[in-house]
Amino acid sequence: MSPEAYLERELPRFREELFEFLRIPSVSAREENRADTARAARWLHEQLLEIGLEAEVAPTAGHPVVVGQWMEAGPSAPTILVYGHYDVQPPEPMEEWTTPPFEPGVRDGRIYARGATDDKGQLFLHLKALECFLATDGRLPVNLVALFEGEEEVGSPNLLPFVEERRERLTADAVVISDSNMFAPGLPSLLFSLRGLAYFEITVQGPTGDLHSGSFGGAVENPANALARILASLHDEGGRIAIDGFYDDVVEWDQGTREALGALPFDEEEYRASLGVAALGGEKGYTPLERTWIRPSCDVNGIVGGYTGEGAKTVLPSRARAKVSFRLVPDQHPERVAELLRRHLRQATPPGVRSEMQVLHGGLPWRAELEGPFLEAARNALEVGFGRRPVLTGEGGTIPIVRDLEELLGAQVVLLGFGLPGSNMHAPNEWFPDAHVESGIRTLVHFYREAGRLGPSG
Repeated sequence: MSPEAYLERELPRFREELFEFLRIPSVSAREENRADTARAARWLHEQLLEIGLEAEVAPTAGHPVVVGQWMEAGPSAPTILVYGHYDVQPPEPMEEWTTPPFEPGVRDGRIYARGATDDKGQLFLHLKALECFLATDGRLPVNLVALFEGEEEVGSPNLLPFVEERRERLTADAVVISDSNMFAPGLPSLLFSLRGLAYFEITVQGPTGDLHSGSFGGAVENPANALARILASLHDEGGRIAIDGFYDDVVEWDQGTREALGALPFDEEEYRASLGVAALGGEKGYTPLERTWIRPSCDVNGIVGGYTGEGAKTVLPSRARAKVSFRLVPDQHPERVAELLRRHLRQATPPGVRSEMQVLHGGLPWRAELEGPFLEAARNALEVGFGRRPVLTGEGGTIPIVRDLEELLGAQVVLLGFGLPGSNMHAPNEWFPDAHVESGIRTLVHFYREAGRLGPSG
């Protein structure tokens, strides 16, 4: 039996196992879900052992890393490291989910659950592609290392030290990651860039306690008002980030890349309508794709201050807080952005209040090499799996470890994603195309088979 025939026969069981995985609420950001996150790691460990790999659950200072290995293809075959993460974002706001986030179900051809696309569903495709080979051929066409972490959604704070410590055991010719979307339904894609991340919490502190707004309003600087002015100062009227020095390290993309992005089948009006907004925003002089793929951005992710419950309570809050994230592009660095933001806060904070900034986490931007045998193998595999040659696209999000893996291991990174735009990653009603369970596994079977013909280092 071929791996493809095995896939067809076992597909119903694969879906059941995927649902089992999705039911585990492995929210890495919450202490209350620590045991669940550990349970997800054990689930992956058991899967790797059942498939036929050597595997371990390796502790870190945070959530564990699951490592698997199958090195029996021999020195003439390449070694592929497949990376993924088993942790997920918090599901809130709960009231906006049509069905509970950790009770997966299929509606209108979509699998709905937290982690369905980011990244449990896509990680799972690799597991089953490997099983298809080992259950039929008894071997893989490549040497393989699996590296599955439980802290990607909180910035991967413990993964880089782990990789540095085990660098020799993790050495690979290529790194393959499925944690992204295709460009459009029926149009697969390979990623050429990821934006980095610099994520902060800004607190503005005023009086020692909340004050009556009638008795003190107009005489005391209101921390919420001050925070609003500080946040407004982060952009100019043209949508550019108004922090001195912020663009000093931004690498401008070549005109050819911009023209290639402009040639993609993208309808700006349809995009706007699908989001339910009256108009699109952002930095003037750039298209929506350029703004989200090759330009930096700054966004307020949350604001808290004063009374926010039902009804009225007229107070001047003693403090106000905001979560603010910057998406970065080559050659920006999170630490440099932190320095620039601290300086900006000192200048923008009005007298009568003080501001503080806490660094939450960050990640480096990444830009791919657009040629290479493993990238070509991925192109061919996507054409087999989806019947169409893939396009090259960027991604506005961040996978913190990508650049580190590339530099530490000296391996080409291939980002081979199977989600679709609008899949609600990080939002209520996250979903993954049900049909992509089969087509994704089929694509990966072909990729591993073709990669096995390349030899070490391609």
